[in-house]
Amino acid sequence: MIKAARSLSEQRRRQSGAPLPAQEADAAEEMPRVRVTRQRAFAFVLFVVSGVAFLYFVLPQISGVGTTVHRIGRGDTWWIAIAVVLEVCSFGGYVVLFRTVFMRERGPIGWRESYLITMAGLAATRLFAAAGAGGVALTAWALRRSGMSPRIVASRMVAFMALLYVIYGASVLIDGLGLGTGLFPGGGSVAITILPAAVAGGLMAAGGAVALLPGDVERRLGSWSTGTGRSARLVSRLVSAPALAAHGIRSAIDLLRTRDAGLLGAPAWWAFDVAVLWACFHAFGAAPPFTVILMSYFVGMLGNLLPLPGGLGGVEGGMIGAFAIFGVEFNLAVLAVLTYRGIAFWLPTLPGALAYLQLRRTVARWREQEREQPASAEAAAAGGRLESAQADLAA
Repeated sequence: MIKAARSLSEQRRRQSGAPLPAQEADAAEEMPRVRVTRQRAFAFVLFVVSGVAFLYFVLPQISGVGTTVHRIGRGDTWWIAIAVVLEVCSFGGYVVLFRTVFMRERGPIGWRESYLITMAGLAATRLFAAAGAGGVALTAWALRRSGMSPRIVASRMVAFMALLYVIYGASVLIDGLGLGTGLFPGGGSVAITILPAAVAGGLMAAGGAVALLPGDVERRLGSWSTGTGRSARLVSRLVSAPALAAHGIRSAIDLLRTRDAGLLGAPAWWAFDVAVLWACFHAFGAAPPFTVILMSYFVGMLGNLLPLPGGLGGVEGGMIGAFAIFGVEFNLAVLAVLTYRGIAFWLPTLPGALAYLQLRRTVARWREQEREQPASAEAAAAGGRLESAQADLAA
């Protein structure tokens, strides 16, 4: 009975969004870890070695490629330097958007902590084949450890992703229609222009429909999750998902209405990253129309959905294939895309790994501060009682 009462109390706290006590939080909020076994380590190393071997030994043997890959080191140094600066600006936009969405009130997360969380999440996304789930889990963990309730974290995470990917969808929709109708230069078949635009439009419409769900949708669906056991807990989580998604998307819309300058971080993240690919084309010659680069970039990014670490191999293949469909010279596309991935994928990984280690120390400091607060409050209360007793004796 006591166990059931505690379970009910915990469930009510979670539904209300109230934070758990420090002792329970320490037990429930351990840092997301990936168990590195010999088999996993061997598989990851084998994958990386196989990818490098393919790029440097197999790909050059393909008809028409020749020694293209080996020309990467001969690119224009100035253009590659510009690409690096553009990538730094891209991540700057990501950090600004993160802080704008999550830090609406005072808390322990400043600019330094925002940088650590975003870069550590980036490292988790790059290194593990989970379609970005590793980065999301790490970000949510850090925000919860900062004192933010799980419900608020989930809602703002949805708002953050909505603001970020509405730029993705709108870009594909506008660029695809423009290329397909001939309004934009570059041409392209229906499969690479109109079809992606239609899919993007459908997904954006679905997101808008979710935002129209009533505010009490979770209560209406709550009767499905009555009972006990694993199945009831699973159903409870499933029925709460539409409410969290709707609340998060509405939060994103409310943020847009504020016209906060920090929201420009969303288009900056995408625009500067696409500009890195554009600069890489110039490093090896002339760039195709920017509208072609934009569509090929977004189509190639779908490779991140593959069960590969950071989409390694899938993104490159998708981008190169899309450029080939648009009629871009194959050798030039290979050089530009591989150089872009070297800058956008590998370059931020090392600072991301360092940020991961620094974030662990930062969170440990937060925990110590949480434990010291009750002790300080108890000492202050004891001091007050002592002063009151002394005053009574003096009287």
